Amino acid sequence: MLLEYVPLLQIQRELYEMPRGYGRFREYLRTLLSADGKGVRLPSLVAMNPMAKEHASALLDQLLAIDADRIAREAVAEATGTLAEVPGAYKVGVVLIDDLKGGWTDRFATEYTMRFPERRPGGPMPRWLDHAWITASIWTSEPVSEHRVRQAVLTAILRMAYLQIHGPARTLREKLAQEGAVLAMAGCDGPTLDDDDLDYTREIMARLLDCTDMPTSLVALFGDAGGRTLGMPPLGFSPNAGLALALHDAKASYASSSRKR
Repeated sequence: MLLEYVPLLQIQRELYEMPRGYGRFREYLRTLLSADGKGVRLPSLVAMNPMAKEHASALLDQLLAIDADRIAREAVAEATGTLAEVPGAYKVGVVLIDDLKGGWTDRFATEYTMRFPERRPGGPMPRWLDHAWITASIWTSEPVSEHRVRQAVLTAILRMAYLQIHGPARTLREKLAQEGAVLAMAGCDGPTLDDDDLDYTREIMARLLDCTDMPTSLVALFGDAGGRTLGMPPLGFSPNAGLALALHDAKASYASSSRKR
Protein backbone atom coordinates (compact mmCIF):
# COMPACT_ATOMS: atom_id res chain seq x y z
CA MET A 1 0.00 0.00 0.00
CA LEU A 2 1.43 3.36 -1.06
CA LEU A 3 0.52 6.17 1.34
CA GLU A 4 1.15 9.90 1.15
CA TYR A 5 0.34 12.16 4.07
CA VAL A 6 -1.24 15.51 3.13
CA PRO A 7 -1.37 18.08 5.99
CA LEU A 8 -4.85 19.62 6.27
CA LEU A 9 -5.01 20.94 9.84
CA GLN A 10 -3.49 24.33 9.08
CA ILE A 11 -5.84 24.71 6.12
CA GLN A 12 -8.81 24.11 8.42
CA ARG A 13 -7.45 26.56 10.99
CA GLU A 14 -7.01 29.28 8.37
CA LEU A 15 -10.59 28.82 7.20
CA TYR A 16 -11.79 29.33 10.77
CA GLU A 17 -9.85 32.60 10.95
CA MET A 18 -12.49 34.06 8.66
CA PRO A 19 -15.74 35.37 10.16
CA ARG A 20 -18.57 32.85 10.11
CA GLY A 21 -20.72 33.55 7.09
CA TYR A 22 -20.97 33.23 3.35
CA GLY A 23 -17.44 34.51 2.80
CA ARG A 24 -15.98 31.66 4.83
CA PHE A 25 -18.22 29.10 3.13
CA ARG A 26 -17.21 30.39 -0.31
CA GLU A 27 -13.52 30.10 0.63
CA TYR A 28 -14.19 26.58 1.95
CA LEU A 29 -15.64 25.59 -1.41
CA ARG A 30 -12.71 27.18 -3.24
CA THR A 31 -10.33 25.17 -1.05
CA LEU A 32 -12.26 21.94 -1.39
CA LEU A 33 -12.90 21.96 -5.13
CA SER A 34 -10.64 21.93 -8.16
CA ALA A 35 -10.02 25.17 -10.04
CA ASP A 36 -12.74 24.42 -12.60
CA GLY A 37 -15.23 23.44 -9.88
CA LYS A 38 -15.86 20.03 -11.45
CA GLY A 39 -13.68 17.94 -9.14
CA VAL A 40 -12.92 17.60 -5.44
CA ARG A 41 -9.29 18.48 -4.73
CA LEU A 42 -9.25 17.71 -0.99
CA PRO A 43 -12.13 15.26 -0.41
CA SER A 44 -11.28 14.65 3.26
CA LEU A 45 -12.41 18.22 3.97
CA VAL A 46 -15.97 17.25 3.05
CA ALA A 47 -16.23 15.92 6.62
CA MET A 48 -15.37 19.24 8.33
CA ASN A 49 -17.94 21.81 9.42
CA PRO A 50 -17.10 25.01 7.53
CA MET A 51 -19.39 26.99 9.84
CA ALA A 52 -17.97 25.61 13.12
CA LYS A 53 -17.76 27.91 16.12
CA GLU A 54 -14.79 28.90 18.27
CA HIS A 55 -14.45 25.51 19.94
CA ALA A 56 -13.17 24.03 16.65
CA SER A 57 -10.52 26.73 16.31
CA ALA A 58 -9.36 26.07 19.88
CA LEU A 59 -9.01 22.34 19.22
CA LEU A 60 -7.12 22.94 15.99
CA ASP A 61 -4.74 25.20 17.92
CA GLN A 62 -4.16 22.32 20.34
CA LEU A 63 -3.56 19.88 17.49
CA LEU A 64 -1.06 22.21 15.87
CA ALA A 65 0.63 22.81 19.24
CA ILE A 66 1.34 19.09 19.72
CA ASP A 67 2.55 18.88 16.10
CA ALA A 68 -0.25 16.54 15.09
CA ASP A 69 0.99 16.55 11.48
CA ARG A 70 4.29 15.04 12.60
CA ILE A 71 2.48 12.40 14.68
CA ALA A 72 0.22 11.56 11.75
CA ARG A 73 3.11 11.43 9.28
CA GLU A 74 4.99 9.00 11.57
CA ALA A 75 1.87 6.80 11.84
CA VAL A 76 1.55 6.80 8.04
CA ALA A 77 5.20 5.73 7.73
CA GLU A 78 4.64 2.94 10.26
CA ALA A 79 1.57 1.69 8.41
CA THR A 80 3.34 1.85 5.06
CA GLY A 81 5.99 -0.55 6.29
CA THR A 82 3.42 -2.93 7.75
CA LEU A 83 1.11 -2.97 4.73
CA ALA A 84 3.66 -3.08 1.92
CA GLU A 85 1.98 -6.12 0.32
CA VAL A 86 -1.53 -4.65 0.33
CA PRO A 87 -2.53 -3.08 -3.03
CA GLY A 88 -3.65 0.50 -3.44
CA ALA A 89 -2.32 4.05 -3.36
CA TYR A 90 -3.88 6.65 -1.10
CA LYS A 91 -3.45 10.17 0.18
CA VAL A 92 -4.09 10.45 3.93
CA GLY A 93 -5.52 13.50 5.68
CA VAL A 94 -6.48 14.29 9.28
CA VAL A 95 -9.73 16.22 9.65
CA LEU A 96 -11.41 17.73 12.71
CA ILE A 97 -15.08 16.74 12.56
CA ASP A 98 -17.57 18.80 14.54
CA ASP A 99 -19.95 16.57 16.47
CA LEU A 100 -20.22 18.92 19.46
CA LYS A 101 -21.97 22.11 18.37
CA GLY A 102 -23.82 23.42 15.37
CA GLY A 103 -25.71 20.30 14.26
CA TRP A 104 -23.59 19.78 11.13
CA THR A 105 -22.68 16.17 11.92
CA ASP A 106 -24.31 13.24 13.69
CA ARG A 107 -21.38 11.35 15.20
CA PHE A 108 -22.83 7.88 14.94
CA ALA A 109 -24.25 8.10 11.42
CA THR A 110 -20.99 9.61 10.19
CA GLU A 111 -18.82 7.00 11.91
CA TYR A 112 -20.98 4.18 10.62
CA THR A 113 -20.69 5.42 7.04
CA MET A 114 -16.93 5.91 7.32
CA ARG A 115 -16.35 2.49 8.89
CA PHE A 116 -18.62 0.51 6.56
CA PRO A 117 -18.54 1.67 2.93
CA GLU A 118 -20.81 -0.16 0.52
CA ARG A 119 -18.17 -0.82 -2.13
CA ARG A 120 -14.80 -2.52 -2.03
CA PRO A 121 -12.01 0.05 -2.39
CA GLY A 122 -9.68 -0.12 -5.35
CA GLY A 123 -12.27 0.03 -8.12
CA PRO A 124 -12.78 2.85 -10.61
CA MET A 125 -12.90 6.27 -8.95
CA PRO A 126 -15.72 8.74 -9.52
CA ARG A 127 -14.94 11.20 -12.30
CA TRP A 128 -14.80 14.05 -9.76
CA LEU A 129 -11.79 12.47 -7.99
CA ASP A 130 -8.25 12.12 -9.32
CA HIS A 131 -6.86 10.21 -6.33
CA ALA A 132 -8.11 7.90 -3.57
CA TRP A 133 -8.05 9.31 -0.03
CA ILE A 134 -8.14 7.98 3.53
CA THR A 135 -9.62 10.32 6.14
CA ALA A 136 -8.50 10.08 9.77
CA SER A 137 -11.13 11.61 12.05
CA ILE A 138 -10.56 13.74 15.13
CA TRP A 139 -13.80 14.67 16.92
CA THR A 140 -14.55 17.99 18.61
CA SER A 141 -16.28 16.16 21.48
CA GLU A 142 -13.04 14.42 22.53
CA PRO A 143 -9.87 15.84 24.12
CA VAL A 144 -6.79 16.26 21.97
CA SER A 145 -3.80 13.97 22.57
CA GLU A 146 -0.88 12.48 20.65
CA HIS A 147 -2.28 9.00 21.33
CA ARG A 148 -5.66 9.92 19.84
CA VAL A 149 -4.09 11.36 16.68
CA ARG A 150 -1.92 8.30 16.16
CA GLN A 151 -4.81 5.87 16.64
CA ALA A 152 -7.09 7.88 14.36
CA VAL A 153 -4.55 7.61 11.54
CA LEU A 154 -3.69 3.95 12.10
CA THR A 155 -7.30 2.78 12.38
CA ALA A 156 -8.30 4.63 9.20
CA ILE A 157 -5.42 3.10 7.23
CA LEU A 158 -5.79 -0.40 8.67
CA ARG A 159 -9.52 -0.32 7.97
CA MET A 160 -8.85 0.50 4.33
CA ALA A 161 -6.36 -2.38 4.13
CA TYR A 162 -8.88 -4.74 5.74
CA LEU A 163 -11.51 -3.68 3.20
CA GLN A 164 -9.07 -4.22 0.35
CA ILE A 165 -8.55 -7.81 1.49
CA HIS A 166 -11.99 -8.82 2.79
CA GLY A 167 -14.39 -6.51 0.98
CA PRO A 168 -17.26 -4.61 2.60
CA ALA A 169 -18.85 -6.08 5.72
CA ARG A 170 -22.51 -6.96 5.17
CA THR A 171 -23.72 -8.69 8.33
CA LEU A 172 -23.28 -7.53 11.90
CA ARG A 173 -21.00 -10.54 12.41
CA GLU A 174 -18.70 -9.29 9.64
CA LYS A 175 -18.78 -5.72 10.96
CA LEU A 176 -17.75 -6.88 14.43
CA ALA A 177 -14.93 -8.95 12.92
CA GLN A 178 -13.72 -5.98 10.87
CA GLU A 179 -13.73 -3.47 13.69
CA GLY A 180 -12.25 -5.87 16.21
CA ALA A 181 -9.35 -6.65 13.90
CA VAL A 182 -8.75 -2.99 13.02
CA LEU A 183 -8.87 -1.72 16.61
CA ALA A 184 -6.65 -4.53 17.87
CA MET A 185 -4.06 -4.13 15.10
CA ALA A 186 -3.93 -0.39 15.78
CA GLY A 187 -3.19 -1.05 19.46
CA CYS A 188 -6.39 0.61 20.71
CA ASP A 189 -7.09 0.29 24.42
CA GLY A 190 -10.79 1.07 24.20
CA PRO A 191 -13.70 1.08 24.24
CA THR A 192 -14.02 -1.44 27.06
CA LEU A 193 -16.76 -3.10 29.13
CA ASP A 194 -16.56 -4.84 32.49
CA ASP A 195 -16.88 -8.64 32.54
CA ASP A 196 -20.58 -8.69 33.40
CA ASP A 197 -21.42 -6.25 30.61
CA LEU A 198 -19.30 -8.23 28.15
CA ASP A 199 -21.25 -11.41 28.96
CA TYR A 200 -24.57 -9.57 28.74
CA THR A 201 -23.60 -7.93 25.43
CA ARG A 202 -22.45 -11.23 23.95
CA GLU A 203 -25.76 -12.88 24.88
CA ILE A 204 -27.88 -10.20 23.19
CA MET A 205 -25.53 -9.92 20.22
CA ALA A 206 -25.75 -13.64 19.44
CA ARG A 207 -29.33 -13.19 18.23
CA LEU A 208 -28.40 -10.37 15.88
CA LEU A 209 -25.19 -11.51 14.17
CA ASP A 210 -26.77 -12.27 10.80
CA CYS A 211 -28.65 -8.94 10.59
CA THR A 212 -27.76 -6.76 7.62
CA ASP A 213 -29.85 -3.63 8.27
CA MET A 214 -28.16 -0.39 9.34
CA PRO A 215 -30.34 0.41 12.39
CA THR A 216 -29.62 -2.91 14.10
CA SER A 217 -25.91 -2.77 13.33
CA LEU A 218 -25.53 0.88 14.37
CA VAL A 219 -27.25 0.36 17.74
CA ALA A 220 -25.38 -2.90 18.37
CA LEU A 221 -22.01 -1.28 17.64
CA PHE A 222 -22.46 2.14 19.25
CA GLY A 223 -25.09 1.32 21.86
CA ASP A 224 -28.62 2.52 22.48
CA ALA A 225 -27.39 6.10 22.93
CA GLY A 226 -26.03 6.12 19.39
CA GLY A 227 -29.32 5.02 17.89
CA ARG A 228 -31.38 7.38 20.03
CA THR A 229 -30.10 10.44 18.17
CA LEU A 230 -31.42 8.92 14.93
CA GLY A 231 -34.74 7.68 16.31
CA MET A 232 -33.72 4.01 16.30
CA PRO A 233 -35.28 1.63 18.83
CA PRO A 234 -33.08 0.55 21.77
CA LEU A 235 -31.74 -2.99 22.00
CA GLY A 236 -30.34 -2.89 25.53
CA PHE A 237 -26.71 -2.07 24.72
CA SER A 238 -24.30 0.11 26.70
CA PRO A 239 -22.38 2.88 24.88
CA ASN A 240 -20.06 1.38 22.23
CA ALA A 241 -20.96 -2.12 23.43
CA GLY A 242 -20.41 -3.87 20.11
CA LEU A 243 -17.09 -2.16 19.48
CA ALA A 244 -15.91 -3.05 22.98
CA LEU A 245 -16.91 -6.70 22.53
CA ALA A 246 -15.24 -6.83 19.10
CA LEU A 247 -11.99 -5.40 20.45
CA HIS A 248 -12.01 -7.71 23.47
CA ASP A 249 -12.54 -10.82 21.34
CA ALA A 250 -9.95 -9.79 18.74
CA LYS A 251 -7.32 -9.21 21.43
CA ALA A 252 -8.14 -12.58 23.02
CA SER A 253 -7.86 -14.31 19.65
CA TYR A 254 -4.48 -12.70 18.89
CA ALA A 255 -3.19 -13.60 22.35
CA SER A 256 -4.28 -17.21 21.91
CA SER A 257 -2.62 -17.42 18.49
CA SER A 258 0.62 -16.01 19.92
CA ARG A 259 0.70 -18.62 22.70
CA LYS A 260 0.31 -21.44 20.16
CA ARG A 261 3.31 -20.35 18.10
